[in-house]
Amino acid sequence: MEESPARPRRERPAPVKTVRRKKGKKRKSFGQRLGRLVVVLALLFAMYLTAVFSNIPFIAKWRTIYIQTAMATMRHQWLATAFIPHSVIDKVMADVAASREAQIGVNSQWGDQEEEIDPDTGERKHRNPTLTDTKGMTQAEIDFFDLFWEIDVDSMLEYVHRTPAALSDGWENININHSALSDNGTTIRTVQDEQVLAINAKEQVLIIRMSGSGYRGIMAVCKDPSRLSLQAARSIGSVGEVVGDIAQDHNGLIAMTGSGFIDEGGVGNGGTIVGYAMCNGMSYGEHLYYGYKRLELRQDNRMYIVDAWDEVHPDTTDCMEFSPAMIIDGKIVVDSTSGFTDLQPRACMGQSKYGEVIMLLIEGRLPTISLGLGVPECARIMSRHECWQAMNLDGGTSAMIWYDGEYIMKSSNPVLEAGRTLPNAFVYAKADG
Repeated sequence: MEESPARPRRERPAPVKTVRRKKGKKRKSFGQRLGRLVVVLALLFAMYLTAVFSNIPFIAKWRTIYIQTAMATMRHQWLATAFIPHSVIDKVMADVAASREAQIGVNSQWGDQEEEIDPDTGERKHRNPTLTDTKGMTQAEIDFFDLFWEIDVDSMLEYVHRTPAALSDGWENININHSALSDNGTTIRTVQDEQVLAINAKEQVLIIRMSGSGYRGIMAVCKDPSRLSLQAARSIGSVGEVVGDIAQDHNGLIAMTGSGFIDEGGVGNGGTIVGYAMCNGMSYGEHLYYGYKRLELRQDNRMYIVDAWDEVHPDTTDCMEFSPAMIIDGKIVVDSTSGFTDLQPRACMGQSKYGEVIMLLIEGRLPTISLGLGVPECARIMSRHECWQAMNLDGGTSAMIWYDGEYIMKSSNPVLEAGRTLPNAFVYAKADG
């Protein structure tokens, strides 16, 4: 018999192994994730409690700044009220009110400002600390550095050496202006090591760039206080004007923020003044209440800061009311413990012990340029310039300064390049007016 052919052997497929996850491992992984979430939430809650309630000086300082900054404007108050208990906010704002009340009765007296005498020569000392060697200088040159005592002599001489056209009309007529927002300023420095933006010797005006950690601003020093006045907008009582328009209406060379105004909902038009004001002898508004101050310009060409409800001095020609006072009779009357430390655009008006008008404007709410400053720091800046009287004015988008046809600081609201319309403005008039 023939053998039948062998059938090919079929290979069985390898059995598929089923991988089973252990139930215990799954529960452990979920438990780990849950535990981590609990830890993170606990840490965040602890950080929140620390930030809101801690008395550690550094944390308390920045919490106060944050609350004051948020509460300073109606539109931004939710940044504080949404996250911070009202009891904490109320405590901070009560401290601000208490610091305002602490200024009651602290009023300008002035007294006599004695000239410093050189014991070797018996003559008046030069105000400029860098004017140490006058050999070879003309009297006009010496007079220039005595008038502009803030200017560093060496940097000024180097500038005119490189730019001889600046002296084409003599030292008494120097007119350098690089203060426009599109300019980079000059290489001239002040004795406080600040950048000079403009010098107008005929008009007796010096414009300085103020800058530091997180802020930028402008200081205008006007040497002739008799040319300063508070001028009303043409339609005060119904609608205000921007500072540049007020300046041009009154032959102004420089103009800056004046009185505050009613601003319900942040849409006020500058027509209704806050507090009492006097513009060229004409009265407007009603006096502010307990704790506010009044800045009076009097016939002796001095500024006086007094309580807002005191009787207006009979020699007053112009005045306005706001708060707080910053410097009275050479003494700083605000500090980091007295409130007003919120970072805001600022407008400050003052007068040096030599009688010069000092305008300080700080840009703010501009993250890449300047966040703003607290009032105590503004007071320290002005004090470095021998300021004898100074008061904080209405800031925010109202803070603006105009010089010789241009706005020389950025508004906190980029849409409002000229700032907001105001009921009045401080105007420094041209000499030929």
